[in-house]
Amino acid sequence: MSVKEKVGLFSSLKQDIPASIVVFLVAVPLCLGIALASGAPLFAGIIAGIIGGIVVGAVSGSQLGVSGPAAGLAVIVLSAITELGAFEAFLLAVVVSGVFQVILGYAKAGIIGYYFPSSVIKGMLSGIGIIIILKQIPHAVGYNKDYEGSLSFSQPDGHNTLTELFYMFEAISPGAIIITALSMIVLILWERPFMKKIKAFSIIQGPLVVVTLGIVLNLIFQGIPSLTLNSEQIVALPVAGSISGFFSQFTLPDFSQIMNPSIWIVGATIAIVGSMETLLCLEATDKLDPQKRVTPVNLELKAQGIGNILSGLIGGLPITQVIVRSSTNIQSGGRTKMSAILHGVIMLLCAMAIPNVLNLIPLASLAAILFIVGYKLAKPVVFKQMYKLGISHFAPFMVTIIGIVFTDLLIGIILGLVVAVMYILYNNFKKPFLFETDEHLKDGVLHLALAEDVTFINKASILNTLSQIPNGTKVVIDASKTINIDQDVIEIIREFETGATFRDIDLKVIKRKKRGVTNQRKVVEDLLNKAV
Repeated sequence: MSVKEKVGLFSSLKQDIPASIVVFLVAVPLCLGIALASGAPLFAGIIAGIIGGIVVGAVSGSQLGVSGPAAGLAVIVLSAITELGAFEAFLLAVVVSGVFQVILGYAKAGIIGYYFPSSVIKGMLSGIGIIIILKQIPHAVGYNKDYEGSLSFSQPDGHNTLTELFYMFEAISPGAIIITALSMIVLILWERPFMKKIKAFSIIQGPLVVVTLGIVLNLIFQGIPSLTLNSEQIVALPVAGSISGFFSQFTLPDFSQIMNPSIWIVGATIAIVGSMETLLCLEATDKLDPQKRVTPVNLELKAQGIGNILSGLIGGLPITQVIVRSSTNIQSGGRTKMSAILHGVIMLLCAMAIPNVLNLIPLASLAAILFIVGYKLAKPVVFKQMYKLGISHFAPFMVTIIGIVFTDLLIGIILGLVVAVMYILYNNFKKPFLFETDEHLKDGVLHLALAEDVTFINKASILNTLSQIPNGTKVVIDASKTINIDQDVIEIIREFETGATFRDIDLKVIKRKKRGVTNQRKVVEDLLNKAV
């Protein structure tokens, strides 16, 4: 069987169909919650989820990534709708953001995603896992003041992730707690090896059983006043009543605002923030992929752009790839992009045909599912592994986690990245040369061999080292193996060469043989193409 056949759309339907149903069940309340937080019509979140699944899923090169409305954009969307004065004007900005993303894709801007250190990406996954657990605890006991899908520490009601854990005691629901407890028992049992040996249980996903159980318990509890769930404790999908009513919920953008500068500013903002969030989630999803496939980043930007253009044209929210949905897809056994596409198809069909059935799903059931997702993202073993790698990896990892939990996703990533860069700069300062005592200090001559790539980052350490060489020393500065050297470093060496004559330093400089850096990636690609 060829590689193409293995990753074909229909090659893993046995795994993709159950995974798509689980992702759909998790995605529906997230879409509705993010729309609510964004100040947009609830159906706008469903539209974005459908487009993110079907359209972006089909165009994207990501086999396991799932796209939809993102919590990270909720604040931007809320302020943009207010600033632009109408939801229809905002939809035009979403279309513009999609155009910008397509341009970024063709400009090959996706390469930025490769510059995020592994420690930061792993910190992002663990941080999101922790925040998912913390955010779902109130939903698990029936307190639903914070919207589903929220990842920010501060909440619109003035509370935050931690204070919400205290306020939830004011509105504990026995019915929700029972559903959560039974759901957790089912999910934990489903993970046990002895359960996986039973064929029927290996086919039917635990989350499907949990949702079915939740619906049954919800119906039973309606006849028991002390256990009855209120409207805030169940999924609240808009009910159209008819097919024509369903399509009437779609909204067209206001193209008369196309010359409004604010439209273009909002569009550019959504494109930049959305692209960054997508690239980060894409990198994280690829790390979670059991097959370790690498997604074409520029194609992903184009796919997101196309998705945002279509979403804006029919009344949807901005779309990004979302790590909560993507990790749920992976943990549910998804193998190819068909799981993402099918989750969008199921969302479309259910929103049209059976919204009343979906509106029987307790949020407590979904909280139990997300508890498992969060735990698998933030397993204690990951912390142990990162600690063993040393402080230069563990520090950015922990800073990223703390930043995500106490601020939001992008700020946490930026903080972790800053710490990682500081360690890189520090390590460059400590080791400016390739130097081993036995090899580079012979016959009283100090040999300093420059590395292949010497940049301005090495400037301070090289200057510091050369200034400390005692007078009367014999020195050889060897740049024969250097491919690229920054002009700042060349000037430092020339100044040292001039000063050496006044310090009785016997200096010899071996100049580099190669000049400039060729596109080595292209050379390798050309060789591989010829080999094929």
